[in-house]
This record gives sequence, structure tokens and C-alpha cells, in this order.
Amino acid sequence: MRQFKFLPSPGQKTKVVYMKILSIIESGFDGTVAEIECQLSNGLPSIIIVGFANKAVDEAKERLRSAFASSSLPFPKKRITVNLAPADVPKNATSFDLAIAVSILSAAKQVTVANEPQTAFLGELSLDGSVRPIRGLIGKLLTARKRGITTVFVPARNAAQAKLVNELTIYPVKNLYDLYLSLTGAKPLQELHSDTPISAACTNAPDFAEIVGQNTAKRALEIAAAGNHNLLLNGPPGTGKSMLAKALPSILPPMTREEMLEATHLHSLCSKDYDSLITTRPLRSPHHSASDTAIIGGGQNPRPGEISLAHNGILFFDEFPEFRRTAIEALRQPLEDGSITVSRAKETLDFPARFILIATANPCPCGYFDTHRNCTCMPADILRYRRKLSGPIMDRIDLYTNVEHVEHKRLLEHDAQAETSQTIRKRVMSAREQQAKRSKQRTNSALTNRDIQAGIGLSTNAKQLLDAAGEKLELSPRAYIRTLKVARTIADLDKSEHILTKHIAEAVQYRPMIRTEL
Repeated sequence: MRQFKFLPSPGQKTKVVYMKILSIIESGFDGTVAEIECQLSNGLPSIIIVGFANKAVDEAKERLRSAFASSSLPFPKKRITVNLAPADVPKNATSFDLAIAVSILSAAKQVTVANEPQTAFLGELSLDGSVRPIRGLIGKLLTARKRGITTVFVPARNAAQAKLVNELTIYPVKNLYDLYLSLTGAKPLQELHSDTPISAACTNAPDFAEIVGQNTAKRALEIAAAGNHNLLLNGPPGTGKSMLAKALPSILPPMTREEMLEATHLHSLCSKDYDSLITTRPLRSPHHSASDTAIIGGGQNPRPGEISLAHNGILFFDEFPEFRRTAIEALRQPLEDGSITVSRAKETLDFPARFILIATANPCPCGYFDTHRNCTCMPADILRYRRKLSGPIMDRIDLYTNVEHVEHKRLLEHDAQAETSQTIRKRVMSAREQQAKRSKQRTNSALTNRDIQAGIGLSTNAKQLLDAAGEKLELSPRAYIRTLKVARTIADLDKSEHILTKHIAEAVQYRPMIRTEL
């Protein structure tokens, strides 16, 4: 059979135009630089998007047509092939819309992108040409900074978040036409200055002065706030355990810029208001019926759970023993390491999870064991209830305190001598400043064994008392070290350079007493 080869005539040329624009694939606190490659060639007008893109990305071609038409920009009547490289990494975000649009404009010679290898574009296009905010912007900007990208165009509604990231030139974009005018030089976009100071918002938490009595519990909360320690409040129902826990944010120091950045990014990954800025320390209080995935994190596309959303804030577990045992045991890693590893078949992600755990528990299922009221529980029920909290979890909690019943006649009294949250907060901030100078911005709860061995000011008499208490209370090595860290925090609150015997004595009082019988 005779074969024919169709070749272009000597005077005919096949017109192919190729252009590459950068964007970012976010993955937790890390990510990959995506190269948006666009090729215009002769053929029937169409758009083809390849490169392991899901339906949300593939639908960008319809958004692009409408956005170009609404912006009065000519859309190339060519065969448009868009490749999202690397092609073996899943693309499941609409943040590539803006980069695809710029790659088409560049390939059509309508605009020129200067410093191409150092510029990235992030944003989702609406049908009217406006640029919508995207999820997980901060993670993308951190990846861009790490990969050597210096200039990033972001949605204008994400500008408040973008200001948190330094060392990048940020241009907020409201719509596609404004970006077109900027890239052509007709009307350059105004640069966003990331060094603008951001003030922390005020918290609406209850004031400590509003809480009647409970001086021991208040003192425990002050220590927990000063050293970032975990706390378990134990007591009968209705004594104010939940109110005490919810008042803790009122004595915590304001968030730093770096803490705002981390918290905003984590909330942006899974919150409906993913363009909002987190400026107050989060207080996460999941219900005891929450699934393990909701608390730990994960899903088909892994997202942070409650323990990561509480990063740099408070994780409040009300009625701790009522949670699923698997959810409680999942706290082991974050309580020890300050992070959580979410492993799934597709990928493995690490999310930060350094928080103050505040948990509450009743003495028994009915709540009145060992109180002035009669307990209706059987001994077996009480043992079963208490066994829901395993030894490894209890060992990772620094402070235990009982919340006692308050007399009815005192409930409506106003105590003029009660300390306000503002007064306590000043002591907490002073203690944290001492910790920052001593251990490179780390709180006492995050001290390593190397830090402790290097010396944290433990006096000889105090060490002897701690050793004796460790033997008497049968403390594990972990509990021994945690008690020492609590004593260091108490000394910081006392503005003492050394840990004295009175600091050890108070720290030991917050360890659970061993009970041999019900």
C-alpha cells in the first residue's frame, strides 16, 4: 500500500506559541511550584487542560472564557493547550485560574511578564472577571518564599493574610482587567507592604474577677498560661469548670505576628471564612461526639483537625472521659511533640499542634462521688469511667486540680479584692519574657532534656525535695520532668532566678494523689 506524508509547503509555517507562568501547589506548610505551560496552535478553537487536574481545575476553561469576555479582553481563537506541571502531582484547587489566564495572555502576546522565573500568580476567577479569594494562601506564599519566588500576585480579599508574610513583593488583584493593565504598564498595581503592624484583637472571654471563689483553680490556670502547660479540672457538675476554662484566653499574652501567620493558615485550610485573619488565640471546644478525623485531621484531601486548629491557643475537652478512646489516645503525639502527622494512602502531611490542653472531668458518671451529695454509681461503673483515661495520657498532663463547690450565699457577692484578668495577664507576660530570654523563645513546657541538663536554676534543696516527692508519688520519668517544668514556671511567676523548695512544693501539689480504694 502506498503511503503519503503531508508536509508543510516551503512557504508555509506551523504557528506554535509557548509560554510558562508560575503558580503554587500548597501541601500543609510546604508545597511545590507549579509551572503553568500554555501553547497556542492552529486548529479548532478549544481549551484543553492537562496535568492531573480534578474537575474544579478543569472547569476553569469556562470561567476563563466568561472572565475574558466580561473584562473586554480578546480571547485567542486558537487551540489552547494548558499543562500544569509537574503532571504527577494532583491539582485540586481553583487558585490556578489567574496563572492560566496570564499564561494565555502572554502566549497571545497581549502582555509581557517581567522576571518570569521569580513571579507567581494565585487567584480564582469569577464569571464577571473579578478575582475571588483562595484557600490556604499563606502556605502558598511560604512555599513561594522558600523556592526563591520574589513577586506574587494574590486576590485583593486575601491581602490581610498576605501582609503576614515578609520578604515577598505582593500585589493584590481585584479583577482580571486591572491585572491586564498592570502587566501592560498602563496602570501598575499598588504594592502591598507586609511590614505593616497588625494588632491583636481583644478577646470576649470571661474575666477572672467574675468567677467567685476557686482560687486554687485560678492559680493553676495562671501557671498553665505562663508556661503553656496542660491542665485537668476535676469536680462535680455545676461548679464552674467550663467557665474557668473559657476564661483562660483572657490571661494569655497577645499573639505574635508569626503565631498569627500559623493560625491563619491552618484555619484557612478548612474554614468557610478562609480569607479571614486570625488575630486572637483560638479556643477550640469539640463536642465529645466528634469523629476521630474531625479531631485529628485527615479526609480524602487531608485537612487539619481540631488539635491543629487550636495551635497557639487552647484545646478544651469538656467531659474528657466521654470522648472516644481513640480520639483521646491520638493526643499522645501532639502533647509530646507539638505536631501531628496525618498519614493517608495519597500523601502524608505534618501539621503543627502546640496548644494548651484544658480538660474537665467528673469524679464518676453521676458526678457526685466523694462530695456532699450521695453518689448513685456502682464501684464497677466508677472504675470503668476512670479507666477511659489511660496512664500515658494522664502522664502527659502537667497540672491537676479540684474545682470545689461554692456556697450559694457567695454566688451573688462581689469580691472587690478579686484579681482581674488584666492583672494576672501582666504576670503571665512577664514570666513568658523570662522564658524567652532563657530558652530562645520557647515556653517552659517545650524545654528539651538538653535544656534542662544545661541548667534551669534548680537549687540543691529543691532537687532533694523533688526526688523525695518523685519516690513518694511514684512519678514516672516523664511526670518527674513535667513537674520540674511546672516548678520552673512558678519560679518565673515569682520572678526568681532559681527554683526553690517552695516552688517544688507547689508544683507537686498539682500532681494527682494515688488512691488505692474507692
